[in-house]
Amino acid sequence: MRAANRVALNTSILYLRMLVTAGITLYTTRIVLNILGSTDYGLFNLVAGIVLMLSFLNTTMASSTQRFLSFYQGAGDLAMQKRVFSNSMLLHIVIAIIIVAALEIAGLFLFNGTLNIPANRLEATRFVYHFMAATVFFNVVVVPFNGALIAHENMIWVAVVNVIETLLKLGIALLLTVLSYDRLMVYGALTALVSVVSFLLYAFYCLRKYADCSLSGITVQADKPLLKELSTFAGWNLLGTLCGLGRTQGLAILLNIFLGAVINAAYGIANQVAAQLNFFSATLLRALNPQIMKSEGANDRPRMLRLAMMASKFGFFLLAVIAVPACFEMEAILKLWLKNVPPHTVVFCQLILIATLINQLTIGLQSAAQAIGNIKYYQIVVGTTLLLNLPIAYILLSLHYPVYAVIISYAVVEFIACVLRMFFLRHLGGLSIRTYLSRVVYREVIPLIIVLLVGVLATKYIHYHYRFLITIPLTGFVFGLSIYFFGLCADEKILMRNFMDKIKQKITG
Repeated sequence: MRAANRVALNTSILYLRMLVTAGITLYTTRIVLNILGSTDYGLFNLVAGIVLMLSFLNTTMASSTQRFLSFYQGAGDLAMQKRVFSNSMLLHIVIAIIIVAALEIAGLFLFNGTLNIPANRLEATRFVYHFMAATVFFNVVVVPFNGALIAHENMIWVAVVNVIETLLKLGIALLLTVLSYDRLMVYGALTALVSVVSFLLYAFYCLRKYADCSLSGITVQADKPLLKELSTFAGWNLLGTLCGLGRTQGLAILLNIFLGAVINAAYGIANQVAAQLNFFSATLLRALNPQIMKSEGANDRPRMLRLAMMASKFGFFLLAVIAVPACFEMEAILKLWLKNVPPHTVVFCQLILIATLINQLTIGLQSAAQAIGNIKYYQIVVGTTLLLNLPIAYILLSLHYPVYAVIISYAVVEFIACVLRMFFLRHLGGLSIRTYLSRVVYREVIPLIIVLLVGVLATKYIHYHYRFLITIPLTGFVFGLSIYFFGLCADEKILMRNFMDKIKQKITG
């Protein structure tokens, strides 16, 4: 019960963080798009996609460190936690240096005629690229500290740092409105500085707060067997992440080569919308992850799989309750948000949200695979499947198919990856696919059908300039009721009622 309360508290903290940061981030994007214009904003998203990639890379690599820290917390071994942190720190410093060197070498080829960049913006784009590459070092080295905070289930400081980052980015956007110097270059340099501030805040807090976080043991406690285990796990984890990120950024490069910089603005905005809405489910997963890892560390495989199934089901619902109505009203939302909406942005946003929803079907299974630890073949097969998007996209664009066909293929490949994850977890962890389908996937079908019908009827019969102010709350309310009556199993309804009773008791004092 204490673990459940902690998950609920951490989820609440992260949701509050999400509401604050999402609102500020969306407003910041609007300012930056209007100041930079579609071309410069598209170029920034093309080049600074490295930072977006590394934000996901940060999360995934942090989960590697957090997996071992949480695992040994579940086993009650403090000495091993200290060894894990010090060796993880050493490993990530090496990884950071290698990645930065690789990015600088890649830059020599990307800016030598490979990318479709207007000649008068080439030097500014190259300048931003160097700053983004330097930012990578701090984004990688901060990973062990981030992993330690998640392992200790301290979401308060994570939320504080995220809010500070968001406010700094808003300040940068406002500063651009009064500057006359090249705004793209200023924006790139100052955005890079934010990651340095974030690193210092995480490092200072963890080194003062937690006994298992210490820099003094990086060389003294270097443990070759443990370092090999950490590097092997992180390496395979990194492979899987890079495959996903390579798909995302590879599509950006292909779109740029075939269609130019403006299409990158639409693609960048669509990914940002999906990332902001995905905070709803990612927040729950972040709160559940430590418990999933600790359950495996305590040799409680059934509980670990139950939590993984819960993460998949509720992650899907938490994203769908916002994403589905948003898809119906995407055009109105984007016009209100951005004013000047780049071409293809609406359909890109809708299709990428659908692909993200498909990913949520097995999001908990990804954490379960991490907890078990035997991820070599899992990452090779699933990662390679995701990369199939690139040759498929190249063929579609070469044959002059509509640009949205590329994103449709993105969603289809994501579905194939979901199926593969289920079969791998059956092999790795003894997951019953029949149980998974009955408790997770089938339970999502009826609520989804109901909300789709409500969305279709609402958009057909309600004609009002700000219709989304009606349709989004209406579909959200109906979806919430259908989730409770059709989406939850009997034991989950009991947990939900108990949680609501606790909230009422605290409110009434």
